[in-house]
Amino acid sequence: MVSKVAGERQGIQSIEVGFRLLNVLAATNRPMMLRDIAKGAGMSAAKAHRYMVSFLRVGIVEQEAASGRYDLGAYALQLGLSGLGRLDPVRLSGPILDNLCEAIQETVALAVWGSSGATIVRIVDAGSPVTITLRHGTVMPLSKSATGRAFAAFYRSPFLKKLLDEELRETAEKSQTPITTIRRQLEKTLTDIRRHGISRATGSLTPGINGFSAPVYDHSGGMVASITAVGAIGESDADWDSPVAKAMLAAAAELSARLGCNNTPAPEV
Repeated sequence: MVSKVAGERQGIQSIEVGFRLLNVLAATNRPMMLRDIAKGAGMSAAKAHRYMVSFLRVGIVEQEAASGRYDLGAYALQLGLSGLGRLDPVRLSGPILDNLCEAIQETVALAVWGSSGATIVRIVDAGSPVTITLRHGTVMPLSKSATGRAFAAFYRSPFLKKLLDEELRETAEKSQTPITTIRRQLEKTLTDIRRHGISRATGSLTPGINGFSAPVYDHSGGMVASITAVGAIGESDADWDSPVAKAMLAAAAELSARLGCNNTPAPEV
C-alpha cells in the first residue's frame, strides 16, 4: 500500500539543511565568518559549525588559517565545472521554446554558431505558413536575418567577421552599392540591436515576414545561441518594446540562467 502521494520521495533532511550553508556562501561570493553563514542560513553558529567541519573534510569548503573565514573549496569548483560541462542549450531549450511558442503564437527556433555560421538547430512550429522560412540546418544570413543579426551584434568570433565581410561584399556587388555604404547601414542596425538587447528583421530576408532574435549567454557571459521568432507582417508586432519582443527577451534570459549565466548583459543605453 502506497502511503505517500505518487512521486513524493523521502530524502535526508540533514543534507538539505547543510546545503543552506553552501547556498549562503555561493550567493555571497566571498569568504565569510561562521556567524554570518549561520545567520544567512537561519541556524545557530554551533549547529552550522558541525556541518562546516564535515564540509571541510570532503573539501567542499575551505577555511582561511589567518582569519578563520570559510569559502567554497576545490571540490565545489570541481562539481561546478562538471555541471557546466553537461549543460546543453539545445536540450535545455525544449520546454522554454514550447512555452514561448504557446505564449506568442508564432513559430520559434533555436540557433547556434556552427561551422558554416548561425545555424537553426531546433524549431517549434506554430502551425502557420511562416515555417517555410525556417528549417533545421539552415544557415541564416548575418546581415539580413534577425538570427544572423543577433550573432553579428553579440557573438565574438574572427570567423564571423570573415563571413560577414564576404556577405557584405556580395551584397554590394549585387546591388551595385559601395561597400562602405553597406557597412555603415549595417553598423547603424547593429547599434540599435545592441541598444535594445534583441535583433529584428522586417521583411529584409523574406518579404512579408517579421523576425525577432534574442541572444542566449552561458556561464562565462558569452553568447552561445539565439532564440528566434517569426511572424507575418500585419499579424506580428515588430516594435522594439512589443509583447513579442518582451517575451523573447524573457525566454532568452531564462535559458541563459539555465546555462549558468548569473547576469544577462544589459542593453546598451
